Amino acid sequence: MVIKVFVATSSGSIAIRKKQQEVVGFLEANKIDFKEFDIAGDEDNRRWMRENVPGEKKPQNGIPLPPQIFNEEQYCGDFDSFFSAKEENIIYSFLGLPPPPGSKVTKSPEEASSLPNGDVTGEAQSTTEGTEKAEESGQQEAQKEGSEDAGELTGSPEKNTERCHMPGSPGTENELLFWWSW
Repeated sequence: MVIKVFVATSSGSIAIRKKQQEVVGFLEANKIDFKEFDIAGDEDNRRWMRENVPGEKKPQNGIPLPPQIFNEEQYCGDFDSFFSAKEENIIYSFLGLPPPPGSKVTKSPEEASSLPNGDVTGEAQSTTEGTEKAEESGQQEAQKEGSEDAGELTGSPEKNTERCHMPGSPGTENELLFWWSW
């Protein structure tokens, strides 16, 4: 699948040139394969673009301005649609492309309830809660051992393993991962 970006290389409009540069620059920066088609120097490109932009997407005068974006023959949108998709972080679905490996993808509630390994989200949370409870009981035992030693202070930093939790900061490793990804 090739993304087609229709541009006017000899446009007199600064606004159009900036929009074209933003689309092309974004695609290049994200290593998305695309091909530019110049409508200023090629009448066939201009005709194809004008014929394939859906009627409801054409301006009142009927002549769509560049940049116009297609995935092969499928119309994706104009600059405003592209910009909205970029801001909403749905650019790959806008372009009709699969998201790159390792990227965050918004999933449907059904997909989000199961984890890649087949576990259900609720089960994974209870496992996490069990791990946290085990850690807490280990901390309590360490504190008891520290207070039982007669020669040492109970409040010394070496023996006091109680966690300090600041409001608004993550308390567990999972919370930390979520907090930093936010």
